[in-house]
Amino acid sequence: MTFLILGVLLWYAAHLFKRLAPGPRAALGDTGKTMVSAALSAALILMVVGYRATAGMADLFTFHGNGHLNNLIMLVAVVVFGAGMAKGVLWTRIRHPMLMGTLLWAVAHLLVHNDLASVVLFGGMGLWAVLAMALINSAGPWQRPAAGSAKRDLALIAIALLMYGAITGVHSLLGFPPFQGSYG
Repeated sequence: MTFLILGVLLWYAAHLFKRLAPGPRAALGDTGKTMVSAALSAALILMVVGYRATAGMADLFTFHGNGHLNNLIMLVAVVVFGAGMAKGVLWTRIRHPMLMGTLLWAVAHLLVHNDLASVVLFGGMGLWAVLAMALINSAGPWQRPAAGSAKRDLALIAIALLMYGAITGVHSLLGFPPFQGSYG
């Protein structure tokens, strides 16, 4: 559990460094980008190793029958996360598409994984997304971007479906089949 907590804390520190200490971060220049990238890579490794080491923890609470809801929210999360990169019409409706996608991902996973390690990982990442959105929002009003073509959104949906298939396939290969959990 120690690696998991350290990973989540390192994720917070690396992502919030620019917002909470803009002067020191700017002074580092490209070296700062390299440091943040290294810290985020280390955070991901710590979170994966830490989470995998906690297998078999008891559930803290019980939600039965949320497998379908989880899968639906995850599909929406993949679309929302990609909206900022697609730059179609959808991205003009969502101020923080990647952070909102991350929050949806966290909520979806908490519906079907509710042991202490899952609360630390998914709850921690969801809380980070909310905190990051609040910090960005406090910097000033949103300048809504110009809308791109609706074709970009159609391409986004097609790519999101492919990504969703890949994500569920990888989960199945790793022993976490998303279409078999918490349906009872």
